[in-house]
Formats: sequence, structure tokens, C-alpha cells
Amino acid sequence: MMTVGVLMLVVSATGLVGLGGLTSAAVGIGVVIAGPIIGDLVDRYGQRRVLIPIGLANGILLAVFPVIVLGGASESVLLIAGLAIGLTGPQAAVMSRSRLLTIIAALLAPSRRAQATTRIMSYESAADETAFVIGPFLVGILAALVAPWAPIAVAAALSFGFVTAFALHPTARVALPHEEAAAERAPMRAVFTGRILVLVGATFGVGMFFGASLTSLTAFAQAQGDESRAGLLYGLMGVGSAALALGVAVLPARFTLRWRWVVFALVLVASAAGYATSDGFGAITVWLLVMGLGVGPTLVTLFSLAGERAPLGRAATTLTLLGSALTLAQALSSAVTGWVVEEFSLGTAMLLPAVAGGVVVVLGLVNAVMERRAAPVTVTAAAQTA
Repeated sequence: MMTVGVLMLVVSATGLVGLGGLTSAAVGIGVVIAGPIIGDLVDRYGQRRVLIPIGLANGILLAVFPVIVLGGASESVLLIAGLAIGLTGPQAAVMSRSRLLTIIAALLAPSRRAQATTRIMSYESAADETAFVIGPFLVGILAALVAPWAPIAVAAALSFGFVTAFALHPTARVALPHEEAAAERAPMRAVFTGRILVLVGATFGVGMFFGASLTSLTAFAQAQGDESRAGLLYGLMGVGSAALALGVAVLPARFTLRWRWVVFALVLVASAAGYATSDGFGAITVWLLVMGLGVGPTLVTLFSLAGERAPLGRAATTLTLLGSALTLAQALSSAVTGWVVEEFSLGTAMLLPAVAGGVVVVLGLVNAVMERRAAPVTVTAAAQTA
């Protein structure tokens, strides 16, 4: 909601799609700078001590952002404000995943954790996709019925209230079993391995897809003379995405995570290609729904793999890397897509979601090769142990 709201408010106030994309990019840059730092602080000191001050600061910045935009501030001031909003982004969705992984480790036997992790990540991704539905829908409704600043005001209230409530929830105090808590926390360099970086890269590709889709859709709606409709249409993508994200939990185990990644990313590319050929709201609506069928399960898979591969004591750091990559890519892609719209054409910009999907497919194949090469090593080590 925050990203969509910032984009639409700036575009509405200035009439410049490119500036709106750049401001969203500034938000993303702030998130990617602060994300790993916030994750490391949470791993060290716990969520409560970190999230409360961050949530309050973010709420204040969001509350004053409409005043800055509507007051006719310069482009540089808008970009600085966007950067500050990103730097204080609480990343509640990532923190929720991290907390649930801690609860799984604290309450379940090791033999049950893998299945529970997949189910939890399925639920979390479905919740995210539901937010993708509700967020843009609310942005469109509030902007159309109240004012363009209204969505940002609501986002500020949510940051003040719900982030604080989440930080104070009793589950924030759940601790790992004694033997795991006593174990030495993995060094930061353990997070930057190939098996984790390929997930970060793929999540970046998904963020590129989101940013390119939103900005090109906004430009398409603007060209049709109905700019406020963009948020409503964008929310449709989350309908299929949320449904399929929940459905991932019941997929057979033989349909492994590495192949789920590849298959659903291919669905993403094919539907994005159809989106690029659309010439009216009817066709756009259909392809957005199908695009959701690919992106939801892909996100579930990426975060499930991240939960499995996170080094000891680095769950929050690992997940914030993925979350930061998602947000940064969405913002940067918004900026690039806005520039393409203004410097080239709308048709060219509408090709970019398919390009982003292609990045996810390629990295999925790279991951499959990496896992295949690692399998013989694992089998050999197990045989030697036996």
C-alpha cells in the first residue's frame, strides 16, 4: 500500500509518471539499505526493541509526506522524503515470517519442521498477496473517493498502530530451545553464499515484475483517461496469487521446491507476454488474473527455501535480504518503467514484466543445477557417516 500510495500521490500531484517512479525507487533504496541492518539488529536484540521505534518513525514520516508533496516541494526534497520512508520501513511481513520460523524451531521436533515451514510460508505469502489485493484496491478507492493523499494517511495510521501492536505481541518473546539458543550464531558471511544469493536474485526478479507491472499499468490507465483505475486493476493480480499461494501447501512432496520455482515462473512469463499484447481493460483484467497464478506460488517457494537455508541464528537477516530485494527491485523497476514510458513508448514498457519473469526462470534453472550438483556430495557424506 505504501509503495502504490507514494507512486500514485506523486503522479497525481505532479502529472509525471517518471518522478513518481523515482520517488518509489528512493523508498526502495532506503529499504534495501536499512533492511539487512534491521535484520541483524533483530537477530541480536529481538523484534520488540527494534520494531517499536522504527514503526513510530515510519508513521511520522508517512504522515508528513502528503504535506511535502502537495506543498509543491522540489524533486530533490521528494526523493529525500521517499528515502527516509524506506529507511524506516518496518518490514512487518518479513518479521512475521522470521517470528514464525522461531516458533517452529521452539515448539516442533526437527523432523516436523520442514513441512511446517512450507505451510507457514504458504500462509504468509497468501497473506501478502491478500494485502496486494486490498492495498491497491484501497489506494484506488481512497484516491478516487477522498483524495490522493488519503492512502498515505491510512498507511501512517497502520504503521503507528499495527506495527506497534505486532511488536508488543506475546509471541515476540518466544525463545529457541536451550541447546539451539546456546549455539554460536553464524557469521554474517554465511548469509552471502550462492544458495542464498540465488534466492535473493530471484526475489529481486519478482520485485522487478511487480514494479514494471504497476507502473506500466498506471501509464496504460492514464492513456485511457482513467488513472485511478490502475490500483484497482493491479489488485486483481493478487486474487489468483493468494489462491495459488494457499494451494502450494497441498501440492505433493514429489513436486519439489526447485521445480515449483521453474514451473510457476514459466506461467509468469507466458501470462506477462499476453499482458504485453493487451489493448483494452478487458484483456488486461484477464491477464492480470493469470499473472497472479504464477507469482504467488513463486514467492512461497522462494521464502520456503530461504527458511530452510538460513544459517543458524540468521533467519531475520536472511529474510530481510529477500524482503529488501523485493522492495528495491519493485521501486527501481517502477523508475525504469516510468522512464521507458516517457522516452520510448507504452508498448515497450508493457514488455518489461515478461523480461522480469524471464530473470526468475533463468535463476530457477541455475538453482536446479546447483541443487543437482550438491546432491551427490550430500549422499556421499551421509554414506561416510553411516
